[in-house]
Amino acid sequence: MEGGFVDGIIEKYRGRKTALISILHDLQGRYRYLPEEALRQVASRMEMDLKDLYALATFYKAFTLTPQGEHSITLCAGTACHVRGGPKVLREVQRLLKIAPGQTTPDGQFSLKVVNCLGVCAIGPVMVVDGKFYGEMNPGKVKKILARLAGREGGGKA
Repeated sequence: MEGGFVDGIIEKYRGRKTALISILHDLQGRYRYLPEEALRQVASRMEMDLKDLYALATFYKAFTLTPQGEHSITLCAGTACHVRGGPKVLREVQRLLKIAPGQTTPDGQFSLKVVNCLGVCAIGPVMVVDGKFYGEMNPGKVKKILARLAGREGGGKA
């Protein structure tokens, strides 16, 4: 853990407790999760109880305390996506990556999350990869997208 990086983030926000969420976002952006050591350093530098910082970090779904993959995959399990084939898309992602929702591949390349709704029902089933929305998904499209991300295929469009 780079103590200087954590100190730099805290200094960027002048150590203001009102900036805690921004500090956590910056830390997660660097490490792809909130490491305990970094949280301990923030709590110490900002003179706050570590349990209060953990309470904040676990309250917001945007934060995670477990290492995440280089590529984040989110699948919608809402009604519209479900009836249009969402379960088939999920099964294909799980088959290819050999992980369940909430897990990260052993090589640290992919993390998988399933949410109740992404709010884009008209293009369901939907898969979001690294913030990019892919609509009207099916197992074939999943295979192409994951292969491209894993570097097993030239950069063609999925």
